[in-house]
Order: sequence, then C-alpha cells, then structure tokens
Amino acid sequence: MKLYHHPLSGHSHRAQLFCSLLGLEVDLVELDLANGAHKAPDYLQLNRLGQVPLLDDDGTLVPDSNAILVYLAKKAGRTDWLPEDPAGAAAVQRWLSIAAGQIAFGPAAARLVTVFGARFDAEEVISRAHAILKVLDSELQDRDWLAASRPTVADIALYSYVARAPEGNVDLAPYGHVLAWLERIEALPGFVPFQATPVGLAAAS
Repeated sequence: MKLYHHPLSGHSHRAQLFCSLLGLEVDLVELDLANGAHKAPDYLQLNRLGQVPLLDDDGTLVPDSNAILVYLAKKAGRTDWLPEDPAGAAAVQRWLSIAAGQIAFGPAAARLVTVFGARFDAEEVISRAHAILKVLDSELQDRDWLAASRPTVADIALYSYVARAPEGNVDLAPYGHVLAWLERIEALPGFVPFQATPVGLAAAS
C-alpha cells in the first residue's frame, strides 16, 4: 500500500494519521509539489486532478483524503470508525462535508496564505475559520467526539487543519472545547503529528 503525500498537506496528514491509527503499514511517497511533481504526466495518469493524497492499494487507486478514510475503514471492517447505521453514518457524513467545506475554506485556506503564499483574502478566510471554530466548540461542549461516543473518521477529517490553524493566524485560545478535543485525538494509540511550520501565530510559540 502506497500513500502519495506531502508533509505540509493537511489532507495528506489525515490519510497518514488514519493509516497509523489502524495499524496499517504504508509506504509514504513524497511528491515535490514546489517543482510540480503532482502535475507530472505519470502522476496525472494516477490522479487526473493532480492532488495529494492518493492511496494506491495494490492497484486500487483512491484519490481524495476523505474518500481514503472511508475506503480504509470499510476495507478493515471498522464500524467503530465508520458507523453503518443510518443515523451514525449520516452524522459522520455531515462532518466529512464540513471538512471539505467550511474547514477547507476557513482554517485550511488561512494556512495556505502563510505556508504556501496563496492569494486569498486573509481577513476573509480567518473570519471563516473563526465561524466554524465557534460551531465546533459548541458541538464539543457536551461530548468528547464529533459524531459518536467514540472517535470516528469525522474527527480525523477535521483534526489536521484545526490543529495547525495558528499557522494561518487563527487563534485557538478562545476555543477550550476544541483544544481539549485536539488533545484527545493526540492521545490516541498510533497518533502521528502533523509537521509544524513556524509561521503565523505559531511563529511566536
């Protein structure tokens, strides 16, 4: 099993993290994004969108980080991580949509400005980040995990970009429930950290 990734990509990290939490052996293949390795013809044959991560499971190609989480949980038969009952599955799907929506256009986008020089309106994306963090903090006020009484792929899908939000000048200090949730994820057996970058608010810590 191979995982094409980049160490500063939160999408890549969530896939790597879940592999580790499941105890799966995976060969990490780092792509040099700065020099366009993800747009090279041979890689585009594997993933037409030219994005990371990409999972190659003995010839079964799975692009998209959230799809990788679902694939791995299904293949391993881990209904603890991906519930199959209607309400449980819907609860997880809600957060996967938020990971691809509000998280991507909030804390992830804010971090893209400082880490990769993306030309987003910093004030706008930071505002979006705080909006979803307020919701997240409220949701975690009365429970430990997002979609169930235990960790699921929903938690893994949100972790990386929320954990590194300060790199995009998004202060996590006001969100005590979010900070406690991050610590719970980091305490899980098999946890692997997301590579830190000393930019934004993280530069002063």
